[in-house]
Amino acid sequence: MLYLVHMVVNIPTSLSPDEAARIKAEEKAYSQALQHEGKWPHLWRVVGEYANYSVFDVASNDELHDTLSKLPLFPFMKIEVTPLAKHPSSIAVDSSVQLSQIPIEH
Repeated sequence: MLYLVHMVVNIPTSLSPDEAARIKAEEKAYSQALQHEGKWPHLWRVVGEYANYSVFDVASNDELHDTLSKLPLFPFMKIEVTPLAKHPSSIAVDSSVQLSQIPIEH
């Protein structure tokens, strides 16, 4: 199942810079592991914000919740989730096809 996830991070200023750096390093390692597993196929930064839009490809709502709640930055996030379904006009074969791989006829 595909989900569009919007994450906004707000690390409190009371957190020490060293602790914030440690959590961010853990977050990067965890997120990259999920990307290598194919569970987090798309990750885009929101320009000018400490936020992102991501697409997750997991088996269920419960798996998505478990995955998101294990993010080291989870306690400092506001998260919005939108379940996605294939659009009937989409020419993509599956969710792993990148738009850049689809030939465009003029």
